Amino acid sequence: MRIFNSLGRQIEEFVPIKSPKVGMYTCGPTVYDYAHIGHGRKYVYDDLLKRVLTYNGLGVTHVQNVTDVGHLVSDADEGEDKLEKGAKKLGKTVWETAEMFIKGFYETMDRLNILRPDVVCRATDNISEQVELIKKLVDRGFAYDTPEAVYFEVAKFPRYGELSGQRLTDKLVGAREGVVSGSYKKNGVDFALWFKLVGRFEGHVMKWDSPWGPGFPGWHIECSAMSMKYLGESFDIHTGGEDHIPVHHTNEIAQSEAVTGKPLAKYWMHTAFLMIDGQKMSKSLGNMYGVEEVVGKGFSPLALRYLYMTAHYRMPQNFNWSALAAAQTALDKLGEFVKSSMLNADSVALREQSSRKELSKEKLKKLDGFRDKFMSAVNNDLNFPQGLAVVWEMVKSNIPDYDKLDLLLDWDQILGLGLTEAQIGVEVPEEVKRLAGERESLRKAGKFVEADEVRMKVEELGYTIKDTNGGPVFNAKRN
Repeated sequence: MRIFNSLGRQIEEFVPIKSPKVGMYTCGPTVYDYAHIGHGRKYVYDDLLKRVLTYNGLGVTHVQNVTDVGHLVSDADEGEDKLEKGAKKLGKTVWETAEMFIKGFYETMDRLNILRPDVVCRATDNISEQVELIKKLVDRGFAYDTPEAVYFEVAKFPRYGELSGQRLTDKLVGAREGVVSGSYKKNGVDFALWFKLVGRFEGHVMKWDSPWGPGFPGWHIECSAMSMKYLGESFDIHTGGEDHIPVHHTNEIAQSEAVTGKPLAKYWMHTAFLMIDGQKMSKSLGNMYGVEEVVGKGFSPLALRYLYMTAHYRMPQNFNWSALAAAQTALDKLGEFVKSSMLNADSVALREQSSRKELSKEKLKKLDGFRDKFMSAVNNDLNFPQGLAVVWEMVKSNIPDYDKLDLLLDWDQILGLGLTEAQIGVEVPEEVKRLAGERESLRKAGKFVEADEVRMKVEELGYTIKDTNGGPVFNAKRN
């Protein structure tokens, strides 16, 4: 697999630090508002990366943070805490606000069929880890205490700006005028590690004790503390939006590596912005859509997932309702193909009797060719536009439908379009799903007689199960 590494600004062969294990940290939400479809693009591509790695036989430990304190309205340590501002607007406590938007965020991710992280860590649950990291930075001379905050001294870290490609000297010169009147920063580019309860933050609700007095952590320190807590001082992949490159991720690298002397992440992956009708998404323009608006206009959230895959993650993507309608049509056609293939009695009978040996050498070669082309695309820096092109080339080919179906459902383990169930027009009761899971566990344990007994229970409830490379597919029995 090859991936574009933002740190070296080139496509590199992906080699895990401790293969076959992969540590992956994805910057999560700041929970002061609902996620919009621009966020959705980034998280879908995180999910696609995880699915490709897993399909390739690697064991991924996926950690995602939740920012519920310390993220100010400005990356330059100015303005209010976004959580406190959001809470005031809603008339709720900061804790109620965080809980509401965390719930909303993961409900949105579920609708986009994004696999849940292995670890979800909240900044407010890891204050002690952040304090300990700040103490180390102070002790080693990389941070300094002031009456208003503890700051990281950027000039002490010569490689600052390596991720963004900007030289430290340029950053320092450009930031001299950024030191606002009354600020205790040595240089405007220095950033806060710990805010004290003085001045504008005198009434800050979220507060904890620390060696520098009561206060709360800055935004950047949480990701360093939590990523290293769960993945170690060096891990494989760190993802985020492209807007995180110049400040947030640059600061993460500086504060982490100042303590450990080791690279924080081996590969950095950044997703480009989603535009709306050629314009930047903003509340003032009224074009900041959520998944609810997508559903409200009659579209499936999975059509939005399909649409994201039609553009490469490193290229800006333009969203409009016509493009989403085209994605919905494409998804529906894939769903109809799966449905017709599963419900066609002749096709199912042929499929049950078939094996690769019955295919001609020409069709075997074509089948293997499609498989190789699809995997080559998605393993080449997540080229999903090319991967979708291979999907349609395969679906329109002259190989038997049952082989197309197996290949498509196998690929859907990566695509995540829900083709095994959601697109075949079969509403499956929870009891049937539970029995199917029980049967699958018995099959994996080699208890085939018991598994067959469970299959008969499923049939008594009016459903059949077809085993495919992509997992079990349900079908309502015909009368």
